[in-house]
Amino acid sequence: MKKSNSKGVVENGKNEAIHWELRPGGMLVQKREDGLGASGPMIKVKVSHGSYHHEISVPAQATFGDLKKVLANETGLEPKEQRLLFRGKEKEDDECLHMVGVKDMSKVVLLEDPASKERKLEEMKRNQGISKACEAVAKVRVEVDKLSEKVTALESSVHSGAKVADKEFVVLTELLIVQLLKLDSIEAEGEAKVQRRIEVSCQPTFCN
Repeated sequence: MKKSNSKGVVENGKNEAIHWELRPGGMLVQKREDGLGASGPMIKVKVSHGSYHHEISVPAQATFGDLKKVLANETGLEPKEQRLLFRGKEKEDDECLHMVGVKDMSKVVLLEDPASKERKLEEMKRNQGISKACEAVAKVRVEVDKLSEKVTALESSVHSGAKVADKEFVVLTELLIVQLLKLDSIEAEGEAKVQRRIEVSCQPTFCN
C-alpha cells in the first residue's frame, strides 16, 4: 500500500521515494530529473530532417529542448540551430512532448535555423575561396622555382666570366614580372594571404 506525505513524495512497495510535481494544465506527474533522466515511460519519436529520418527514444514527459539535445548527437546541429515543428507549428524548448499530443511514433519535423544555415554557407564559401587561392599561389610557386634555377644558372655563368646575352636577362625579368602580377591578382584571405606575401617577398632578383 502506498503512503503519501504532504511534501509530494510517495513511497512505493520497494521503499523508493517518488517525487511528484504539478504541470501546466493541472496534471500531476512524476518529477523530472535533470536532462533526459526523467521518470516515466519511454516513447519513440519519428523526426524528419530533409531526406533523413531519425527514430529518437525519449521519456514521454521530456521537453522539446530535451529532444533537441538528443538530435544534436544524431545530426551535428546544436540545439540552438534547430527548429522543431509538430503538427505544423514550431515548439518552444520548454514545451513538454506529452502536453502537446506527442505520442509513441509521432512525427516531428526538424528544420535548421535559417540564420545558422546562412552562416555555414558563408563559411563554406570563404573556405573554398581560401583553398582556391592557396592552389593559385602554389602554381605560381612552381613557376617561380623554375625561373629561380635559370636566374642562378645565369649568375653563375656571369661570375665565371662567360659571356651572356642581355636578351636572356630581359626575358627572365619579364617572366618573373608575369608571375609577380599573377600573385598580385590572387584574392586571398587568411593562410592564402600569408603564402602570397611570402611568395612576393621571395621573388628572385638579379645581382648587380
